[in-house]
Amino acid sequence: MIRPQPVGLGVRGVEAFPARTPTLPPATHTNSYALGGGEVLLVEPATPYEDERREWLAWARGFASQGRSLVAIAVTHHHADHVGGARFFAAELGLPVWGHAEAAPRLPGVPLARRLADGEVVRLGGPEPTALRVLHTPGHAPDHLCFLDEAQGALVCGDMVAGEGTILIDPREGDMAEYLAQLDRLAGLGARVALPAHGGPIGAPEALFRRYIAHRLGRERLVIAALEAASEGGAGGTSIEALLPVVYADTAPLVWPLARLSLEAHLIKLEREGRVARSDDRWRRAAGTGA
Repeated sequence: MIRPQPVGLGVRGVEAFPARTPTLPPATHTNSYALGGGEVLLVEPATPYEDERREWLAWARGFASQGRSLVAIAVTHHHADHVGGARFFAAELGLPVWGHAEAAPRLPGVPLARRLADGEVVRLGGPEPTALRVLHTPGHAPDHLCFLDEAQGALVCGDMVAGEGTILIDPREGDMAEYLAQLDRLAGLGARVALPAHGGPIGAPEALFRRYIAHRLGRERLVIAALEAASEGGAGGTSIEALLPVVYADTAPLVWPLARLSLEAHLIKLEREGRVARSDDRWRRAAGTGA
């Protein structure tokens, strides 16, 4: 049975509740966070499972015995493993749901009472008031939000990074260039600890943000090299299916369906930069581009 777990690394007024969700491996749970030592903002109403919901509700209702009051539920973005309990928890607790405006059309049946914008500050009262800076960080999802407690250097970062594995960029709604730009932005915040949706707290998170960027750029170099090798056999270009086992040779074939999405996101980014070109479903290095 899952019980609420205090977040480590000395983050005052913050607790985490990891609940089982239908998320992507290697993750099995999504962390919800309670932010604020007096008034409390609950972030990530994640679980759709009845047994997990009962435990989640007991955790949320338990703050009253600590003299803390719930003010709202916030979503970092609309993916099912983050909002599976949004409508249920809002009704059970009588709380409004907050999120980015881009989340509204993606959350049918879950009205947003407050549409959070980049740069605004959510203020939570209490003996030691909490101020949370809202950061709109699209790339993984168009509505993705992070929350920064600037006083403590604590960053609730949703699906920007994870405690294990990498983050999927699905080209149907994600943007690889934007994702890398937002990782760079987060790396420059000087946060002391990052609190991801999947996995434990991350100390000194700038290093992890930089590693994520380096990993993606390294994968991009493999894409370019594979396209150059394919071009030696003719000018017709090559398909994503042919590129996949070359670019993701270090990845188990079991996860290639997900890797294919990220590969396409890389190719779209490179196409927008003028570094690759496509004709129908064939990709090639753009004429006149160097390494």
